Amino acid sequence: MGDTVKTSVQDQIKEQGDVVRQLKVAKAPKEKIDEEVAKLLALKAKITSDDGPHKFTLKTPKGTRDYQPQQMALRQQVLSKIVDVFKRHGAETIDTPIFELKEVLTGKYGEDSKLIYDLADQGGELLSLRYDLTVPFARYLAMNKITNIKRYHIAKVYRRDNPAMTRGRFREFLQCDFDIAGQYDAMLPDVECVRIVSEILNDMQLGSYKIKVNHRQILDGMFEACGVPSDKFRTICSSVDKLDKSPWDEVRTEMINEKQLDPAAADRIGEYVRLSGGLELVEQLLADPKLKSSKAAQSGLESMKLFMKYAKLYNVDSVTSFDLSLARGLDYYTGVIYEAVLLGDGSSDVGVGSVAGGGRYDNLVGMFDPKNRAVPCVGVSLGVERLFSVMEAKNTATGFKQRTTEVEAYVAVAQKNLVEERMKICCDLWEAGLKVEHSYKNNPKLLAQLQYCEESGIPLTIIIGESELARGVVKLREVATRKEMEVPREKLAEEIRSWLANNKASYPILPANGLP
Repeated sequence: MGDTVKTSVQDQIKEQGDVVRQLKVAKAPKEKIDEEVAKLLALKAKITSDDGPHKFTLKTPKGTRDYQPQQMALRQQVLSKIVDVFKRHGAETIDTPIFELKEVLTGKYGEDSKLIYDLADQGGELLSLRYDLTVPFARYLAMNKITNIKRYHIAKVYRRDNPAMTRGRFREFLQCDFDIAGQYDAMLPDVECVRIVSEILNDMQLGSYKIKVNHRQILDGMFEACGVPSDKFRTICSSVDKLDKSPWDEVRTEMINEKQLDPAAADRIGEYVRLSGGLELVEQLLADPKLKSSKAAQSGLESMKLFMKYAKLYNVDSVTSFDLSLARGLDYYTGVIYEAVLLGDGSSDVGVGSVAGGGRYDNLVGMFDPKNRAVPCVGVSLGVERLFSVMEAKNTATGFKQRTTEVEAYVAVAQKNLVEERMKICCDLWEAGLKVEHSYKNNPKLLAQLQYCEESGIPLTIIIGESELARGVVKLREVATRKEMEVPREKLAEEIRSWLANNKASYPILPANGLP
């Protein structure tokens, strides 16, 4: 009888799943889809709530993944390089909760607000998982009355998006932010953020890239000059932001059909968003008759002129492109905006795409302050998940095997009944600050111990036997060359340190910085 009931519920689950899929295809209202999804979850609960044993679906939730030791080692290496750049520029770090009050997050992301994960009511508070690290940072500044800080923050964020994991797009993913808050002279902090992105991408050695820059005032002035009503600036900006993924014809259709923009205005926008270049384009637009009538456009172009001048001084002008198609759809940007794009080598599309973005957001902190006191801010967010995906693909293509531990030496035995001697040597070396391990078997075979060292990338093996112990020495063996030498016990730690210092290039130590 129980099996019959369970089969019936499974049939209902299948039928309800079809209903949900049909509603999504038909683009039904969100409320209707949520209602049917709730029914589906209730049906699934009927099966999983049985007291008897049941089969688990062993998978991670959509848009998430487990990370293997090799992947984690790579992630720590990448993050270590990024943090080194942040520290080079004088940043300190903070952390904030993974969830915020829902009211803190809503209304800050424009059309992307629909991607915020809401949590069930807990203790009378309506909470949401953080969508990015920028809004929590602004809340942190306002709450603590901080007016000047240069900070970086590396933490996970959450988006209720359709995942494309092969392209580094997840629902749970790591963000890596650098921000400068404070009242400073024009473009000095802004151009340093671009310089930071350039340094990081150079250190990653992922090939050629381009950092596209634009200015929100230029966009607003362009919309004004093209006849876009002021109340449609942000929604049209969101459409322009899709030009990196969709052709102009599709974006134009969206503007006209979905957002009711006059076709003539859309065509005028199309003339501008195809333009990109450098300082010469800024000069050209400053002389443009349509844009001359807009104070916002003129102000933005003068700012961009200064930005390009500073970019040359920071040696990033060759990788920087003034691009009028760049919009950055988030509502909180007020000034310079930028986005870094990997160009690839043309052999495949792996790794091609946006890997960093950011800009100036001078009004966001004021939204949280009771007296609306503004704290000017500018920052950049690195798409580290995309960087990880690109580097994993690169390692796979070259056959590179990522080392997953930092063990510097392995204590091995060539004879039986020497486990206590092994333990003594390990203890001495641990107390000397060295990274050492040995077998957890009393009498391991020597060949198995040596193979373990080779497979794990451990550079040195310490081999002990009865005759060596009687003479107060051990054999120190280079795993790669198999060259051996005898070392006095009391000088073993010193000899290992000396060898590691002289062979640092061959055996770089993984960063052990506790980063997430």
